[in-house]
Amino acid sequence: MDGLVERQSEGLDALEKVARHDLARLNHPPANWVPERRGPDGKPVLDVLVVGAGMCGQTAAFALQREGIRNLRVIDRESHGREGPWNTTARMPILRSPKHLTGADLGIPSLTFRAWYEAQHGADGWEKLYKIARLDWLAYLLWVRKVIDLPVENGVELLRLQPAGDLLAATLSTGETVHARRVVLANGRDGAGGFRWPRFPSFDPADPKRAGRVFHTLEDIDFTAFKGKRLGILGVLATAIDNAATALESGAREAICYARRPHLPQVNKSKGISFPGFQRNLGLLDDDWRWKIYTYLLSAAAPPPHESVLRVQKLPGFSFRFAEPWTDVKVEGGGVTVTTTRATERFDAVLFGTGFDVDMGRVAPLAAFAGNVRLWGDVRPPAEARAHEEAARYPYVGPGFELTEKQPGRTPLLPRIHLFNWGSILSQGALAGDIPGTRFGATRLAEAISLSLFREDVAVHVAAMQALEDPELQPTDYFVPRDRRSGTL
Repeated sequence: MDGLVERQSEGLDALEKVARHDLARLNHPPANWVPERRGPDGKPVLDVLVVGAGMCGQTAAFALQREGIRNLRVIDRESHGREGPWNTTARMPILRSPKHLTGADLGIPSLTFRAWYEAQHGADGWEKLYKIARLDWLAYLLWVRKVIDLPVENGVELLRLQPAGDLLAATLSTGETVHARRVVLANGRDGAGGFRWPRFPSFDPADPKRAGRVFHTLEDIDFTAFKGKRLGILGVLATAIDNAATALESGAREAICYARRPHLPQVNKSKGISFPGFQRNLGLLDDDWRWKIYTYLLSAAAPPPHESVLRVQKLPGFSFRFAEPWTDVKVEGGGVTVTTTRATERFDAVLFGTGFDVDMGRVAPLAAFAGNVRLWGDVRPPAEARAHEEAARYPYVGPGFELTEKQPGRTPLLPRIHLFNWGSILSQGALAGDIPGTRFGATRLAEAISLSLFREDVAVHVAAMQALEDPELQPTDYFVPRDRRSGTL
């Protein structure tokens, strides 16, 4: 698994037995209750297709299983162990979250990270632990997946979603087309738009000349290729700094992080909302409050963790350039020329630490629906939308993370697509990306899908109830055969 070592100690063996027993005590997973349907091709229809098997996709599928919705498939385009960012584009040694946070366990104590860690290192080891090592978090998630018996199809990508009657037809990279009643897009922070590339007169991210010279910090990068090289990095937040540190630790000669700001942001305002009341209830507030809260948070950039700054400031060759925005980037002569408001610099390579865009028009599988996705800009006064252009691009998702229609009736299947990724944050808060919100988000998602499937099939369920024949009293003297009973009994 590309640097990840599988570990299964005796302590973990014992914990796995406890966790499986706990699940059995909870009757997990309950029997599937959703009636079987056949698609236009005559094959069984999936009740839910979950796209993405990282932390969010895995936890969403777990929550669906706990609701008795078991006719599902979970796919991920990456290989086993590369789901999510943990073993790919995340380049910090430790997580930024406190070690005690829970989420992927869905409230089961034996499935918490603490239980997993103590099983290997004991209670003393837990007390000594500062924060969670990044690859430990990945190993933990994969362990949870194994214990809950969640099958994941790796190396399978969703290419396209299209309407097929009252079903969604999903075209997969395997060449297969499957029909599903619901689709959950749990495809990561780039799943609602992709990388953010600032515009410069002489640079086009689609230009093949950028290969090996210009990178986004969230791409796969071979940092050993930077040995002895001079790097320019646009951005001074967590990802930019972690990439600078990784490059220098891999032998780069110099790494300079540039910012428009005169100094680093100082306060992480999101820490003020990391409590259950906010996480559970923000999505239930009215539009005015949600807009007010998240336009503020989006504009108040979070500082990089102090651990990342301490890591990089001790490395020779690192520096910040504040109040010096870039005005142009040109790939030429085996390197990159960067023009700033103060100087012209020559680098061997540059990295854009500029995060993600939210732009539903760039989500390729949704091409058949994207033009009718309702956005926050569609529900706010035009002056507000213009004042907060980034927030206005976020999709306006419903209470179960379902996409909603801008023009009702034009794409009636759109609400059957659930956006369980970062694009949902303005509507639901950080329930589909941040560790502590995942439990609330996955539970809300599963309950919403359960309700919608039940509503569609309620007539079938009532007919099955009425036809039920369960001769409870047959062992007694008071049993009456069906053909001799009065009424509906």
